[in-house]
Amino acid sequence: MIGHTTNVRVRYRDTDQMGVVYHGVYLEFFETGRTELLRTCGMAYSNIERGGLLLPVLEATLQIQRPARYDELIAVTATMHEPTGIRLLIQYQIHRGDLLLVSGSTTHVFTTADGMKPVRPPAGFLEVLRQGNQSAS
Repeated sequence: MIGHTTNVRVRYRDTDQMGVVYHGVYLEFFETGRTELLRTCGMAYSNIERGGLLLPVLEATLQIQRPARYDELIAVTATMHEPTGIRLLIQYQIHRGDLLLVSGSTTHVFTTADGMKPVRPPAGFLEVLRQGNQSAS
């Protein structure tokens, strides 16, 4: 498992009439966390795409414990587990300081860019994850 934390400032446009982050925006925060996690592992999503692969979302879940509000600095932590076959699970936690606000996950599948045929993850992707697991031990 490899993890990375990205700080995000809540923008005014992220909030709803109640003054809290609109629930759909948390999935955008998950995407930011996921993108930066992949980048820090040396697997920028743009490079994955240039390699002819895509990682579409199959499933997304989120549980809101407490709301985030305009102008707060929140921390989005994304953790990636070794893929199970062609599926990749990424889990997320969003905190304000030590307080857990939101948790959730996304499940992705590796596909070819031309035709979206499901495929196994590339060996280099697996190697990066295995190296991360060894350094985390």
